[in-house]
Amino acid sequence: METGRDEEQHYGSYAADQLPPTYPERAAWGTTQTLRAWQQEALDKYFALDRRDFLAGATPGAGKTTFALRLASELMRRGVIDRITVVAPTEHLKRQWADAAHRASIRLDPEFRNGDGDYPRQFHGVVVTYAQVAARPPVHRRITDSGRSLVILDEVHHGGDALSWGDGVREAFTTATRRLSLTGTPFRSDDAPIPFVHYQPDADGARYSVTDYDYGYGRALKDGVVRPVIFLSYAGTMQWRTAQGDEMKATLGHEDAKDITSAAWRTALDPGGEWIQQVLRSANVRLTHVRQQVPDAGGLVIATDQAQARQYAAILEQISGEKATVVLSDDDGASDRIEAFSEGTQRWMVAVRMVSEGVDVPRLSVGVYATSSATPLFFAQVIGRFVRARRRGEVATVFLPSVPVLQQLAAELEKQRDHALDRDRDDDGLLDDDLMAQAEKPDAEDREAAPFVWEPMSSTATFEKAMFGDLEFGELVEPQSEEELDFIGLPGLLEPEEVSDLLKRRHQRQSARLRSRPQPPADDMKPLYRSMKEERQLLNSLVSIVARQRSSTHAIVHAEARRACGGPEVRRASTQQLRDRVQYLRRQVR
Repeated sequence: METGRDEEQHYGSYAADQLPPTYPERAAWGTTQTLRAWQQEALDKYFALDRRDFLAGATPGAGKTTFALRLASELMRRGVIDRITVVAPTEHLKRQWADAAHRASIRLDPEFRNGDGDYPRQFHGVVVTYAQVAARPPVHRRITDSGRSLVILDEVHHGGDALSWGDGVREAFTTATRRLSLTGTPFRSDDAPIPFVHYQPDADGARYSVTDYDYGYGRALKDGVVRPVIFLSYAGTMQWRTAQGDEMKATLGHEDAKDITSAAWRTALDPGGEWIQQVLRSANVRLTHVRQQVPDAGGLVIATDQAQARQYAAILEQISGEKATVVLSDDDGASDRIEAFSEGTQRWMVAVRMVSEGVDVPRLSVGVYATSSATPLFFAQVIGRFVRARRRGEVATVFLPSVPVLQQLAAELEKQRDHALDRDRDDDGLLDDDLMAQAEKPDAEDREAAPFVWEPMSSTATFEKAMFGDLEFGELVEPQSEEELDFIGLPGLLEPEEVSDLLKRRHQRQSARLRSRPQPPADDMKPLYRSMKEERQLLNSLVSIVARQRSSTHAIVHAEARRACGGPEVRRASTQQLRDRVQYLRRQVR
């Protein structure tokens, strides 16, 4: 296909200037009238290296699309390329890319299908998905070979999602004249190699991906390009029944064995429990406060599955009096609903994975992380939906379960992560997502004989703390209290440098109020015999689990816990001795 040379004026840099900047006066040196400083630096680095492959990493909301289209315009103007293929993760993102390209006077066809063979001559290129490429690599290889092609691989880690995807991407684009790989999130947590990414060995024997240009969240925050994110963490007591019929209780936020943490986390997310209902109520209060200064601010709940997404939406409708938009990945109308929500003023959207990556809804200001995924990649994708700044001072707030792995990821939001191959898989201390599913199932050898199914029984929510960067503020307080409102009632507009100062003042005010409040009388506490009964039940449940794991007897496990922790037999043990044994056995659970 020959591109129309009479249209060459559309390839000039002025075409990409149609993409609007954000606060150009705030950017550092090097900013042109329409490019942010980092975009200009990345372009300079690209042309200084002047090679086939270039990997650019930039935090979500920083403007990777603008950078890529400006680069495409410049390469076309210089006569280096005459065809463009953009590979995106989802169908919805195909449309976003095509719309952005249109504003830059680059015509991309997002409707291209493998069966078409080629695209109409009036287009400069196509936008396809990774799945589409993997399904018919020869089709895309022919398009690549038919001209001097630039291939833009958006969120390039998707090239390693499956063996067939990586192989398909390599087959289709190995002969491309230029390849631009983009990523806005930490790389994959597995060791599947990503096509066209260069890996360099480190002293520990692992191979790490090499990024040609990085623009992280920390720098973007200082430049005023993205919003500061405040995380609000909620703890609580969770109770559930295992597949063997054992009743378990744990406090969300306490250090526990991974599968106990996973089961407690899953219990918290149960739509029928009080924890998620209270957190959604608090999030709705937060959104109301934000909308006092940002009238069109919206909220997003990320759910684990479609059933929970619909139930969360029903809860939000009861709380807010307004129907929530539900976005499901297998729904043909999902893209239209996202677009309508983005352009409207509706309060809430609930999604499973459809809005986890790349989808641009700039008015999202409040989020609820109500999903069981624990990987750095997915977490960063979700948080990336809230950092896109539209005006000075906008602040994002994300509500989290008090799970150590999520708090670790929140504190390390600014951390730059490279993809590693051949590394020790147990070195990050993160939960495996599969544990969430396993929490509902009995052991394989016991599955046929299991008399019960895993079942959440009850949950409660307690505000634990606010987190900003690596700083923590606040104390455990009841929801819907003045102390909780100290944090969920923060102004919707704050400069980044004001956030930590205000959180510190709110923490001091909350602490002073709690110290001045009289302590509840001892009569309000649970009777001792009830507390000890609950501790014995929990101890017996853990003994049962450990005995089953080891193919041992309850008596042997009880004796081991008693030797390790001291004290008399169970019926004569004190409350503290029972708790010590519970903690000991929790560490034994695999």
